[in-house]
Amino acid sequence: MSGKIAALVAAATLVTAAGAYAQEATPGPGFVEVTYIPAGAEYFASKNNSPSFGNYGFGTAVTFNINRYVGVEGELGAMIATTSGLQFGDLDSDIKSPNILSYTANAVVSPWTGHRIVPYGTGGLGGLTMFERPQLGVVNDETFLAGNVGGGVKWYAPNNHWGLRGDYRFAVTRSKDDAPAFFGRDTRYMHRVYAAVIINTAR
Repeated sequence: MSGKIAALVAAATLVTAAGAYAQEATPGPGFVEVTYIPAGAEYFASKNNSPSFGNYGFGTAVTFNINRYVGVEGELGAMIATTSGLQFGDLDSDIKSPNILSYTANAVVSPWTGHRIVPYGTGGLGGLTMFERPQLGVVNDETFLAGNVGGGVKWYAPNNHWGLRGDYRFAVTRSKDDAPAFFGRDTRYMHRVYAAVIINTAR
């Protein structure tokens, strides 16, 4: 299943990269930015009897900047279980958490532009799909409504063709009455951070 997630994110990355080429050196974001996320992490906080766990994350995002202050971003992210050690009921500790795919639409606000360092705030809505892990009682893929709020900072290289990005999100999932006991039937809270590379387009 992790291979399928990686293939989906890679395909999205290739598609979104097609138009990402910068032509001007004016500091700041172009009309379209493509973000490649090679390294990230998401931590699900425990709640009631549901365990906490963390996954390694990677993905891609595309931002369309309506003007110099406001943009709209679509993001696709994968969260892969890399470690075990879950403490959940009578389960063996070598069972990994489920792999997860997230997809969100966000508004991005950058109040300070025209510089090589640009802080921003962001928030949006989307979905989170948790893939089956029968050992945890997750016998089918489960999809939840998710929202997030956060921010970060972008740095643009002198030629403005590319940059770096650091991002933090606080996310919330709305659970369901028939959700697996592992994930719980209450609202769950997550913390996510990532480091990324920006490919910038002309203004």
